[in-house]
Amino acid sequence: MAGHTAGEPLECYSIPIVLEKEQDIDQQGNPIRDPDGKPRYRCGFRIGGGIDQDPSQSPQGYPDKGVYVTYIHDNSPASRCGLQLHDKILQVNGKDFTLVTHKQAVESIRKKPVLRMLVYRKGVPPLQKQGNPMVGHTQFQAYPHHAPSQQHYAPQHHQYQPQY
Repeated sequence: MAGHTAGEPLECYSIPIVLEKEQDIDQQGNPIRDPDGKPRYRCGFRIGGGIDQDPSQSPQGYPDKGVYVTYIHDNSPASRCGLQLHDKILQVNGKDFTLVTHKQAVESIRKKPVLRMLVYRKGVPPLQKQGNPMVGHTQFQAYPHHAPSQQHYAPQHHQYQPQY
């Protein structure tokens, strides 16, 4: 997939990933809490990009203003759920990530203890258009309620229509 223009339909294989965060703890093993008293959770990955970022300034050379996974911590929820470096995040918990700023993406990722994501991964085979009944339709598979660790999902064909 070459560069994508924010707001334009995107036809690609997408991979559903469910990431269950783990509670953040200090060096003594005590749970860390936010100033409001809520437990703080960690997911174990960093992102780059967003519609407010200039892709030509990306050290990774990303082709567009999408939100990409730029780092994955070893032995983290992100590494265990199958998220991979350079995955392009299309959606998190139903929120369209093709039209978010970097700050909005960070806030959405921090919001919930479980992230149900759709990602695009470079290197997935190109779409085969002839005879494929899915072409031209927007259809997302339902997410499982629980994704076992180390389970990898097969790509599914979707025409991703950004949600306004």
